[in-house]
Amino acid sequence: MQLFGSPGSGSAAVEMALRAAGLSYQLVRASSWEPERDQAGLREANPLLQIPTLVLDDGTVLSESAAILIHLALAYPAAALLPADPSDRALALRGLVFIASNCYAAVSVSDHPERWTTSRAVTAREKVREAARAQLHRHWEIFADLFDRPRLLSPRNPGALAFLAVVVSQWSGARAHLERARPAFHQRLLQLERSRRLSAVLREHRGA
Repeated sequence: MQLFGSPGSGSAAVEMALRAAGLSYQLVRASSWEPERDQAGLREANPLLQIPTLVLDDGTVLSESAAILIHLALAYPAAALLPADPSDRALALRGLVFIASNCYAAVSVSDHPERWTTSRAVTAREKVREAARAQLHRHWEIFADLFDRPRLLSPRNPGALAFLAVVVSQWSGARAHLERARPAFHQRLLQLERSRRLSAVLREHRGA
């Protein structure tokens, strides 16, 4: 398999899942913000230049972090990327899509406010960024209230939901906000980071 990604990006969560499943993959460094990297290859696989993008052995292309993680969980159940209990599995799926549709989306607006206003004024763009970050931080509060449960985010055997929560919560000031607003959840994220399934990939991304 071929994984398009970049240090500090959402590709870290997919790398965690691939390794947890014992799968070999080729990491291709590429992103929309790195023109010197393999943008052409990424664009061919995914015209939106989104990362992570995963190309399966048969050539099937997967994008969207939550979709990739769900596919890997279903294709390789022995990796226990999703809970075995049906109720917990349903909550984990809800949590994955929650992050993708609410948190990830707000990060995109925060990172690129110029795409979300027709004004060319710097102050207008900063207002868009400010509003997006406030909404993002509120979404993380709601996530903590709904999904911060030991059986969903267990440092002993973390799965797909833990991978995505840890990675995406590192962006746009979310961790600093959670440390103040949801300190127990913030501590759980730090515990998850030290888990064997997450720590190696996080070190690699931070040291790249």
